[in-house]
Amino acid sequence: MTQPATATLRASRLKLLLIMLVFAAPIVGAGLLTLSGWQPSGKAFGESISPQRNFVAEQLRISLADGKTWAWRAEEPQLTLVALAGPDCGRQCVDTLTKMAAARITLNRNAPRLRLLYVGTPPADAAASGMTNYWVVGKDEHDALAAFRPATPDSVSALLVESDGTALSLYPAGFDPSGLRKDLQKVIR
Repeated sequence: MTQPATATLRASRLKLLLIMLVFAAPIVGAGLLTLSGWQPSGKAFGESISPQRNFVAEQLRISLADGKTWAWRAEEPQLTLVALAGPDCGRQCVDTLTKMAAARITLNRNAPRLRLLYVGTPPADAAASGMTNYWVVGKDEHDALAAFRPATPDSVSALLVESDGTALSLYPAGFDPSGLRKDLQKVIR
């Protein structure tokens, strides 16, 4: 081989190695970050539930007014937003529930992919305020959701539950309904 041919071959090999390095560097970097324990954290307004709970596996029963039991697994993939009111659900509680229902409406064509479940004693003016138009009202027979229920009067907490019954996020009493709306828009597409 001549001198210019070996130089050309060497340059071609170097280019090939550089191209391979460009594609391998992100994979190696991600592997190193994972091994070091770093995980990316997205900006979510709800708190992750740890340890995770699956309401289907726990056989958590929510009795509905018509005598049926809430099906955590819907026929179609749907998330469930569970509202848990503190004692004496009043004006502030109903206002938060209204904003939560409005967050569902802002999903537009994806709104049917979110079910609204209110667990507990409904407010005195539930029918007059239109709450029953949006929320399915149920009762936690064994008080299995007590850990998520707020103790503060006239307040609401919320749980976002995956279509397989896994609780994803908790929105404790005093949460920002607009933050919930943003989370719902990220999750439901």
